[in-house]
Amino acid sequence: MTTRVGVFGLLGSGNLGNDGSLEAVLGFLRAEHPDAAVTAFCGGPEVVQARYGVPAVRLNWYSDEYRTAAGVRAIATKALGKLVDVVRTALWVRRQNVVIVPGMGVLEATLPLRPWGFPYALFLLSLLGRLFGTKVALVSVGADRISVPATRFLVRQAAQLAAYRSYRDELSRSAMAGMGVRTAGDGVYPDLAFALPTPVADEDPRAVGVGVMAYYGGNEDRSRGEEIYRSYVDSLTEFVRYLVADGRPVRLFIGDRADLAVVDEIVAAVDSPLVTAEPPGSLGELMTAMAGVGTVVATRYHNVLCALKAGKPTVAIGYAKKNDVLMAEMGLGEFCQEARSVDVPRLIAQFEELESRASELKATLDERNEDNKQRLKSQFAVLSSTLFPVSEAR
Repeated sequence: MTTRVGVFGLLGSGNLGNDGSLEAVLGFLRAEHPDAAVTAFCGGPEVVQARYGVPAVRLNWYSDEYRTAAGVRAIATKALGKLVDVVRTALWVRRQNVVIVPGMGVLEATLPLRPWGFPYALFLLSLLGRLFGTKVALVSVGADRISVPATRFLVRQAAQLAAYRSYRDELSRSAMAGMGVRTAGDGVYPDLAFALPTPVADEDPRAVGVGVMAYYGGNEDRSRGEEIYRSYVDSLTEFVRYLVADGRPVRLFIGDRADLAVVDEIVAAVDSPLVTAEPPGSLGELMTAMAGVGTVVATRYHNVLCALKAGKPTVAIGYAKKNDVLMAEMGLGEFCQEARSVDVPRLIAQFEELESRASELKATLDERNEDNKQRLKSQFAVLSSTLFPVSEAR
């Protein structure tokens, strides 16, 4: 019997971290369950189908679902879309034996998020999975405490209804337990991106990778989002100027299409041939680009993760606790700052210490990366035994 496996999430929508998690799960399925029939219910079906060869359907009927509706017609169309999506999601879920939500921060709200957007879609998935007997698996997902009651309710119920849950760190499991989810049987494994191949490239030890983000704060910062963005971009621009003054080649990295605006601002402001940017098309390409620099300073979670997996001494300018947790787990917990208020003199001091201890830190990263690889192998074995029929086990 062929097992029908669905993958679900904001995949193919321009976020490299999300697509990297998908790529890791597809690698597992193709290696261990090559006869599985895989389809996707996702944000960017054209990208997923073209890049990964997986038949895909759009997650939302209304194409502007994740934009603020302006005007009576847009509001009415968005409301209609919610009803249509119940039917569309039900028809898709019913056809699957298993649905995997591959990684991503699907159980958190550290960036601006409306409850009736993705939290509602995830809740609908888990509820329909229970109704139709489809196993829904949340695999190495990120979570954090959520203050908005409606969002918290939807996320909690989505998690509780899932057949399988694992988290990418202890912070995530503790957050869900604090929101009332029974987590006693839930595992903690590394982020799925650690299962991707380790990149190899010629390294320029003096080159510095700077991962930028279109950062406007979180849900609580909506009223001052522009102020936060301006302060963040100005601080990174000042740091890049410091690197250029020292004759350092600087390579600007992104993790989402939205970050291109920040790249353009920094390139224009610094105006130096030492500053370059080649936006990658995938997380693997990003990792390979990072393998070519000596050190990295980055903001987005998966920019930081890629740098660490590539064995690069890294400073994280984080926007959530998950960045700090990842850095601590990889042995670089002292090299962190907050994106909301970047201290440039301290950043320069951290960077200089990072370089002075490069050999020591690289050895630590090698050890942690090998451990993450083995732990993810263990999780994939658990997934095979939990989600797939015995007749398909290899």
